[in-house]
Amino acid sequence: MNVPAPSPGQVFDWLDVAAEKRAAAGLTRRLRPRGATSRELDLAGNDYLGLARDKRVAGAAAAAALRWGAGATGSRLTTGSTELHTELEYELARFCGAQAALVFSSGFTANLGAVTALSGTESAIVSDKHVHASLIEGCRLSRTDVAAVNHGDPAAVEHALATRRKPRALVVTDSVFSVDGDLAPLRELSRACREHGAALLVDDAHGFGVLGDGGRGGVHAAGLAGEPDVVTTISLSHSLGAQGGAVLGPRRVIRHLAETARSFVFGTGLAPAGAAAALAALGVLKSEPGLPEKARTHAVTLANGLRTAGLRVSSPEAAVVSVQAPSAEAAAEWAGHCAEQGVLVGCFQPPSVPDGVSRLRLTARADLAESDVDTAVKVISESAPAGVAS
Repeated sequence: MNVPAPSPGQVFDWLDVAAEKRAAAGLTRRLRPRGATSRELDLAGNDYLGLARDKRVAGAAAAAALRWGAGATGSRLTTGSTELHTELEYELARFCGAQAALVFSSGFTANLGAVTALSGTESAIVSDKHVHASLIEGCRLSRTDVAAVNHGDPAAVEHALATRRKPRALVVTDSVFSVDGDLAPLRELSRACREHGAALLVDDAHGFGVLGDGGRGGVHAAGLAGEPDVVTTISLSHSLGAQGGAVLGPRRVIRHLAETARSFVFGTGLAPAGAAAALAALGVLKSEPGLPEKARTHAVTLANGLRTAGLRVSSPEAAVVSVQAPSAEAAAEWAGHCAEQGVLVGCFQPPSVPDGVSRLRLTARADLAESDVDTAVKVISESAPAGVAS
């Protein structure tokens, strides 16, 4: 059957149909540019330690831009590596207890590079169903068998490893899952990996700077830092308030990534300003090791207040708090009402939520005041739509 070719003006008509479907499902997303300064209470970003606007961090970024230039100018293997990148990698590895580290332009590209370079046609991947989208994309690009198992289920992971058809295997998980803030059973996953000869890859984006001794992360807290079969990825844009991502692990793993990970080899390196900001923020974290506990304490206080108000709230184990909404449309309206009253919250809807339940996603920061938490509880609870009470 011959189908008439669309005219140039009709080629993308299908996008309008897709947009209408998203709108009907309450899944329209819009960019909302913010100003340089704001009086709103931000519980939507991932600046867990409140360092993005810290003068020590921002000042280091500004100085680096003036000294090194606005961009990295090329990939890390050509002209994109500076002394700042090398120093940052050394300091990150030493702080987290890893042999070596490799800095990427973002946490997303770090996950893409790690998953694809450490898998391949001879490997099987076993992934928790709730992992971050960047890990999911890495699995899709891995060109191998991928088993997505039930959330937080070490027995399911062990079964998938025992029944795999490939000689190598890689288990993929978040340390702190970004939607509800719950923790992965890392010790149990490590035992399953060792019993079946698999490697463990942990995305510690929401654990680094929040969990572990002095904020060394979820992998460190689980006693797995520096282990020869464990690889960790982190984001430099969350607790460090900067930009970029990194992979930490055994030296031979880092060397392999530097030579084969396509998102590293063929991507322009992290801008020097981002590397300098991350270095400065890491220095602040070292000098103020109590910051992670402040973020966690605010998360618990926030969750308890919302739960007392009758809302369905997650039990925070790091700095993420989620509040269930009755529908995608209700979640969007709820977030909008909060913003109108000066409180910015995240709105998570399908497909961003693996279980299909829409939520408000709140992030606690170390620099919040008690009055900020009280204000957030009041605004969120009083703006709640009908049908959300527990």
